[in-house]
Amino acid sequence: MLKTVLITGANSGLGKEAARQLALLNSTEKIYLGVRSLQKGEVAKQELEQETGRSIFELFLADVSNVESVRTAVNSITEPIDGLVMNAGGMGGSNPSQKTSEGATQLFAVNVLGHVVLLEELLKAGKLTQVAVYAGSEAARGVPMMGMKRPSLNTSSVDEFTSIIDGSFFGNEFDAMQAYGPVKYMAALWMSSLAKQYPDVRFVTMSPGGTSGTNIMEDLPPVMAFMFKAFGTTLMPLMGMMHPVDVGAKRYVDALTDSSFESGVFYASKRGATGPVVDQGTIFADLNNPAFQSNAHQAIHQFLN
Repeated sequence: MLKTVLITGANSGLGKEAARQLALLNSTEKIYLGVRSLQKGEVAKQELEQETGRSIFELFLADVSNVESVRTAVNSITEPIDGLVMNAGGMGGSNPSQKTSEGATQLFAVNVLGHVVLLEELLKAGKLTQVAVYAGSEAARGVPMMGMKRPSLNTSSVDEFTSIIDGSFFGNEFDAMQAYGPVKYMAALWMSSLAKQYPDVRFVTMSPGGTSGTNIMEDLPPVMAFMFKAFGTTLMPLMGMMHPVDVGAKRYVDALTDSSFESGVFYASKRGATGPVVDQGTIFADLNNPAFQSNAHQAIHQFLN
């Protein structure tokens, strides 16, 4: 039973909807809303209180693209939480290939590096007791119908994973849409590696699927962002390529509350980006490779040591 849950990226979209659904469960006693802006967080908090009739929401100020911001935020938590949803992410802003002070691209930092610090600092401090859910993506095993290729690595070595983090893997033409898949692939490997290190906590990578009504594509170039927004709310749902935000958020809630979702496994749609979820290792065997999982973990920590 989860009494206390922290959700990153909780002021809108999937994160906010997951908070709403969790608040409707009588067992939930406190929900930390992870936000970058206190002003937007307060608005979301008030709206959630009105929608659910419950005053169980508390703001958690952290920018997951900034490692030090995350470390400071973890120190503000004074009591253990039962569940964590690492939902924040996106395409890395207007300059996704720009390097952070750690040497990672903005795309990698906002999707992975900040969450690595958040989750592992919570674990080290004994502040996470039951389950961690990371927002995966079908892009990590490829979505041909959406123009996203399956990540194709030569060796899956520590050095090759390092090149994904610093962006050199992609050469001079850094395309956030094509880099997104390998970044999410690395995150799934990292989560699987943690499952071996912490057997008393459940680590689930769960894709929310193709979800309309989110702001993940707003960081793309204006024309492409407009196309995704326009088709994402009209044509793509009709074609079965996207589903509503409540469906995507429910995947998070199910991963949190249903122990049949196994630790160390990456779940996402069986086909495309909607429909029933399955173990993605049955589609892309590299996800289950222990050596690749260890190499991805090691590469990530080279940017944090």
